[in-house]
Amino acid sequence: MTASQRKTIKLVIAYDGTDYCGWQKQDNGPTIQEEIEQVASVICNEPITVYGAGRTDAGVHALGMTAHFKTISAIDLPRLQQGLNSMLPPAIRILDLQNVADDFHARFSAVSKTYRYSVFNGDIMLPEDRLYRFHYPYKLAEAPMKACLKQIVGTHDFSSFENSGTRDKSIQSGKGAVRTIFSAKLEQHAANCFDMHFTGDGFLRQMVRNLSGSILEVGRGLRTAREFQAILKQKDRQAAGVSAPPCGLTLIKVDYQ
Repeated sequence: MTASQRKTIKLVIAYDGTDYCGWQKQDNGPTIQEEIEQVASVICNEPITVYGAGRTDAGVHALGMTAHFKTISAIDLPRLQQGLNSMLPPAIRILDLQNVADDFHARFSAVSKTYRYSVFNGDIMLPEDRLYRFHYPYKLAEAPMKACLKQIVGTHDFSSFENSGTRDKSIQSGKGAVRTIFSAKLEQHAANCFDMHFTGDGFLRQMVRNLSGSILEVGRGLRTAREFQAILKQKDRQAAGVSAPPCGLTLIKVDYQ
């Protein structure tokens, strides 16, 4: 296969982010992107660059991260998937591979992403949940939390829930901190276990964790839903609550047209 026959491969990836410094390749520790690139380069016998649908922070998990890479390798997809999963660490698995159009981009072609933030608010959390749920041992009121989630649905400037590093704030063009949330809901599925689900066209750095931290404060009674609404309008990160820890956050899926 020649360079003119280079193909684009889309990957759907699940990973446990506990022992990783996030998705994006960096110098201070192992990352998901780096692990996949190293293995794919060996299998395809050429340097491979993997492009993800976005970044996840250290300790954040994924059930459906999407990525893509280009290759001139003639290896078929079942063998490629088998090879990747046999060589990758157990914390990373390739769930699906597809040949896609050359203009597909895991990040820029995406139309929405869905995240889940998981919480346990009982007194004693089982050890098996410690890496995947935030232990927040307080009585929580669901009604004001649901009111907060309802308030963020729609198009808003989320500067109050944006950590630095998302973007170059000196650049005035583009959409800035404005994002559209299509759905935000609270789901309780076991005693003292509940999840907050967020689906939107994009998310700022640690936006879901920051929203979750403030909403938990409302549920605990430290703030009111009306105060949360005021924080959203202030466009000031210092006005909002603390960021919830990364262990409770999972990227569920990325959707494309």
